[in-house]
Amino acid sequence: MRVVNGGSMPPPGLLRAGLWLSRAMSRCVLEPRPPGKRWLVAGLGNPGMPRTRHSVGMAVLGQLARRLGVEESWARDRRCAADLALASLGDAQLVLLRPRRLMNANGRSVARAAELFGLTAEEVYLVHDELDKPLGKLALKLGGSARGHNGVRSCISCLNSNAMPRLRVGIGRPMHPDAVQAHVLGCFSPAEQELLPPLLERATDLLLDHIRERSRGPSLGP
Repeated sequence: MRVVNGGSMPPPGLLRAGLWLSRAMSRCVLEPRPPGKRWLVAGLGNPGMPRTRHSVGMAVLGQLARRLGVEESWARDRRCAADLALASLGDAQLVLLRPRRLMNANGRSVARAAELFGLTAEEVYLVHDELDKPLGKLALKLGGSARGHNGVRSCISCLNSNAMPRLRVGIGRPMHPDAVQAHVLGCFSPAEQELLPPLLERATDLLLDHIRERSRGPSLGP
């Protein structure tokens, strides 16, 4: 191996191969798709805290990736500071995203990915925890305010829109207001953990059914 300016350099052939692979992957990821047939699904949460209530959106994304057979396909994308996985759903393509930024800055990752894949806010699904619903309850909301959720607020700000569909996953609200932060950032109790597998399955079903229905409808692209 040649040494240049005191540092080691790989052979020219290896450099060319790496550059070709990088460009090929970029073309593959950003290949144009039919309008309205590509969707971004973002699981909001805090990186490094996968078992906490606040990161239950990321847990749903993990189950979604398993259902679609891409659980081994997660790859870090430094452009949007997130882990991405691509999956097919009929004729549609799903871009699964788990931000690597903290919850309050999740929107920067989501907005950058939407830009890279040429998606509008209406084509971006947000999956996140919901204090005002008990654990086990799900609701799919089409747009609207952040309702006090910092991750959703960040997405609204960065996408400059509140039109994103959201799957809200109930985590329950503690009785005392002072306990909210510890509850949100805490891990699920053993009893709650028993409820998670069927909850994640139902959340995945709800998401996929909704996306299938929209994929059959008129295009929402520009």
